[in-house]
Amino acid sequence: MSGLLRALVPLTWTGCCHVEQHSLWAFINILQDSQPLLIKQQCSLSLSGILWKLNPEKNPLNPLKEDRIIKEKSVTGALKLSAVFQVYFLFFFFFFYKGKHPLNKNLMLWLIAFIFSSLILCLPEKLLVVTIATKDTDGFRRFLRSAKHFNYTVKILGRGQKWNGGDYMSAPGGGQKVRLLKAALEKMKNVDQIILFIDSYDVVFASSPKELLKKFQQAKHRVVFSSETLIWPDRHLEDKHPHVREGNRFLGSGGFIGYLPNIKEMVANWTGEDNESDQLFFTKIYIDPAKRKSINITLDSKCRLFQNLHGALDEVVLKFENGRVRARNVLYDTLPVIIHGNGPTKLQINYLGNYIPSAWTFETGCTVCLDDLYSLTESEYPLVMIGIFIQQPTPFVTVFFERLLKLQYPKNRLKLFIYNQVTGKHLIHYGKMSFDIDLCRNDKDCDYFFSLNIEVVLKNENTLKILIEQNLPIVAPMITRAGRLWSNFWGALSGDGYYARSEDYVDIVQGQRVGVWNVPYVSSVYLVKASLLRSELKDYELFNSPILDPDMAYCHNVRNKGIFMYVTNMHTFGRILSTENYQTTHLHNDLWQIFENPVDWQDRYIHANYTHIMKDNLIETPCPDVYWFPIFSDVACNHIVEEMEHYGKWSGGANVDTRIQGGYENVPTIDIHMNQINFEKEWQKFLLEYIAPITEKMYPGYYTKCSTPLNFVVRYKPDEQPLLVPHHDASTFTINIALNSKDIDYQGGGCRFLRYDCSIQAPRKGWALMHPGRLTHYHEGLPTTAGVRYIAVSFVDP
Repeated sequence: MSGLLRALVPLTWTGCCHVEQHSLWAFINILQDSQPLLIKQQCSLSLSGILWKLNPEKNPLNPLKEDRIIKEKSVTGALKLSAVFQVYFLFFFFFFYKGKHPLNKNLMLWLIAFIFSSLILCLPEKLLVVTIATKDTDGFRRFLRSAKHFNYTVKILGRGQKWNGGDYMSAPGGGQKVRLLKAALEKMKNVDQIILFIDSYDVVFASSPKELLKKFQQAKHRVVFSSETLIWPDRHLEDKHPHVREGNRFLGSGGFIGYLPNIKEMVANWTGEDNESDQLFFTKIYIDPAKRKSINITLDSKCRLFQNLHGALDEVVLKFENGRVRARNVLYDTLPVIIHGNGPTKLQINYLGNYIPSAWTFETGCTVCLDDLYSLTESEYPLVMIGIFIQQPTPFVTVFFERLLKLQYPKNRLKLFIYNQVTGKHLIHYGKMSFDIDLCRNDKDCDYFFSLNIEVVLKNENTLKILIEQNLPIVAPMITRAGRLWSNFWGALSGDGYYARSEDYVDIVQGQRVGVWNVPYVSSVYLVKASLLRSELKDYELFNSPILDPDMAYCHNVRNKGIFMYVTNMHTFGRILSTENYQTTHLHNDLWQIFENPVDWQDRYIHANYTHIMKDNLIETPCPDVYWFPIFSDVACNHIVEEMEHYGKWSGGANVDTRIQGGYENVPTIDIHMNQINFEKEWQKFLLEYIAPITEKMYPGYYTKCSTPLNFVVRYKPDEQPLLVPHHDASTFTINIALNSKDIDYQGGGCRFLRYDCSIQAPRKGWALMHPGRLTHYHEGLPTTAGVRYIAVSFVDP
């Protein structure tokens, strides 16, 4: 019997709280233990009703459907009819069947379960949420998700109708809501029905109907309105508001709860126009002592039921506890059940909606990131228009396009255009001819527009697939700038619409919080559904503003349309380049990016095996105390050689050299010094970052600051300077990097250490020789017999 009670007690709350699934299974197990087939059949309707309540997704009474009440009537009627039949059946069974077949324990359990389930299903649900939604917005869908999370029953009014109630921001409005509510209430007859009337586009539920009803009953009034710290829309009515002992004094019309007869009485006299103020209408009722007493109205002054954010942003914080997230009012130490981003607080409700009620918690991480995903199939890949924007000189452009080619997406489902503002050419023709977002908007086959700035380093080859699968209106992959907190999204906005740092911004950028985040601003790279471009975003002036830059203007216009923008950091996507100090005065300007974009400089110019040198024992010792290891990529070698030849001012190879201190060179070479092409600082940075760590490993106890008065590139040619006579270097150690390949670019060459009679005759392109400069390593440059040989040399720590 105790097992049955454990199963049935939670079921009595199915109309007003979330039911634990294990209770259902306990109930089903009891049913399965019993024998009489007839009773099993009779119980099927009751059990299916319970299942409907526990599984709203398969429930024809799904509270997220507009015609919720209509369906409830027909099905509840069937359940009531079933209950009546069951009562007659039980009466017949006890008085006629009992005498022939004694009741056993299992049968008794069946009968009790029968009665309980019938009563549960035939009782009308006490709380009904009523809201207005003339169209499906992102905010409305968020509202429904939170309602579904707590199993609220929702009736939606105004679906498909034109909104005539104003925009609330520029002038009072909202009368259409009162008109629709009044008409809907006239059809409701249950005097015990409790109505919760709230906005939907900017509202989320933070707790269950059970808590809401409990707090409503504790208010000891028939109607409870949300409260505000600010009076709107008529400030002249301030003195007429009743004073409260503690809390907010003014009425907020965005949320109220009450008994059906009282709310009917309250709205009965509405005869206003759709664009008149609902807040003013309810305020005048509230400040009228007679009406306030007759209807029995009070305010939720301490925000126990409702939290309006306008005027209270400093009072509200997130509270993380036991796998749930609540909004806490720190001024009154309350936990509101309903959070309303009224007035100009839409960004704040979006921020809170990233967490409430349990979208992201410290225990579970993101709980909604895998909901409603779009399933990609090879045969049905959406067509994506990629728009590449070049708005300023940018480093590593070649690498950008190499990565673009590696995107894991069918190339026949991509279209591409490039807008190049730098060269003055508005478009480089690749596929379709256009240079802005209109190309996708006007192409009926275009499913998505992928905006991609040239400074984006897209390392994740699956980026496009990942973004499409998120199935969001606008979504950006989070990219950051190496070593900094800069990213391509803003977590909040300042009062004047510029960047502000949200409380969670650093955690998101650093990957401490991973998920899909509703944010007010994205830039540089993002995916937009083409259906939006043809509907809500069909305005051709999306990027135009007299005071904002194009990205800010775009995001401002998107926000004003009520469209959510998201950024995801569930994967590592890449980074963004710094372009602030990019100079274009050289042949290969990317060589100078070691300070501004060190990660990309390394990817481009450092040998792929450099990071494996120690782990994989890649350092060779061809001669005593001479170390040989990979350092430069082929691209680095080529760029350095081409940069020197482009400069072209090679020395004459004479002993007199005004470029060096003292003006005399004992063992001259035909060379160009790094400082001649303004590459001295960059070269020393290279030595400190990539050579010094190897030096300190191979020469234990020696620590270098890479002081280098001489850094140069030497050119050997048979008819110019084929070799270098034996000599010591003016250094503690010397770096000698081969910049081209033997047997491909030249013949002969190499280096011989006389003391050890040891030669390296086949230098590898991009590999460095590191050896002591003085005393022990007297050496010579072997003759180059054909072609041209280039080496980069540094005399370190003279």
